[in-house]
Amino acid sequence: MRLGIDASNLRDGGAVTHLSSVLAAADASRHGITRVVVWGSRATLDHLPERPWLHVRRESALEGALPRRLWWQRFALPLAARETVDLLWVPGGNAPGGFEPYVAMSQNMLPFEPHERARYGASWMRLRLKLLETSQSRTFRRASGLIFLTDYARAAITHRVGPIRGAVATIPHGVAGRFRRPPVEQRPLSSYSESSPFRLLAVSIVDVYKHQWVVAEAVARLRAKGLPVILDIVGGSYPPALRRLTEVLGRVATAGLTIRYRGRVPFAELHECYHAADAFVFASSCENLPIILLEAMAAGLPIACSDRGPMPEVLDDAGCYFDPEDAGSIGGALERLIAEPDLRRRYAEAGFRRAQDYTWERCAEATFAFLAGVGGAA
Repeated sequence: MRLGIDASNLRDGGAVTHLSSVLAAADASRHGITRVVVWGSRATLDHLPERPWLHVRRESALEGALPRRLWWQRFALPLAARETVDLLWVPGGNAPGGFEPYVAMSQNMLPFEPHERARYGASWMRLRLKLLETSQSRTFRRASGLIFLTDYARAAITHRVGPIRGAVATIPHGVAGRFRRPPVEQRPLSSYSESSPFRLLAVSIVDVYKHQWVVAEAVARLRAKGLPVILDIVGGSYPPALRRLTEVLGRVATAGLTIRYRGRVPFAELHECYHAADAFVFASSCENLPIILLEAMAAGLPIACSDRGPMPEVLDDAGCYFDPEDAGSIGGALERLIAEPDLRRRYAEAGFRRAQDYTWERCAEATFAFLAGVGGAA
């Protein structure tokens, strides 16, 4: 079987990491797949590994403006696929039409949770998410196969989309080996001080559904109670959400010293941030599969986590949960975590064990087995 991959709308971030990691770990011949062709831009294709069965097709149209990229996917891709492959995999979630069979993949929950979309107010972002819901719903309904990342996403999206005719599978992502570090010994609260504070880490884009400003408010209250804790916030930003975070930091007298927004850290260096922290806090209210949460688990960190979406499915009993929109709830979970070293140890060990199930080898094996089954190679 010849497999095609539409990487036309995979620009950067987790989607490109996923594709690159799956292709690096896959054994295509094991599943009767003789050739894999990937169409994408140079920036995307440069991240992919060299494999004897992998053939990349750089398309200059995908390095142009959005209308040109959409035109290529809608008209040029189906023609190229019909001449080259037997099955098309669409990890970006939007199939072009004009070619079947194809396997789609859901990696974004925001289009399918209207109450989360509403956080963007009257904006282009909110309209874009609504348009994505329409286009991806159509893609998912027509797909010969559909891959979800969590059972939570599978249930929530199929409820919105309606009947799906194709085969369905839940296949979570993996975690890179450089993030993995066994839990360290948990120190008592008395061993921390202003000169050696307890270091909290929050990693994620600053966005309206990530609630970093609420976390900052909670940490400021813990500081006011005398706890020697500092918070590092790492990630890019959506400007309206960054303004909310900046407003909170400006309001808190010592925020500049104890709550730091560090901006984006290169992905190749991100594991160093986890390994320098004492605990992790994750306050998102909307996720498909929270890769960042998996990274923190693999890094052996005790975790305080949002109780929304798929987070309890992924973390299970390996963390303290809170309401991500309530500073008091976040502060209570953090204070308990900081004050109880035995609790930190149990959570860190349990999370680290759970993270061992999330490997790129397992993801690649399940993904290629599913693709081969849908395409008739298995």
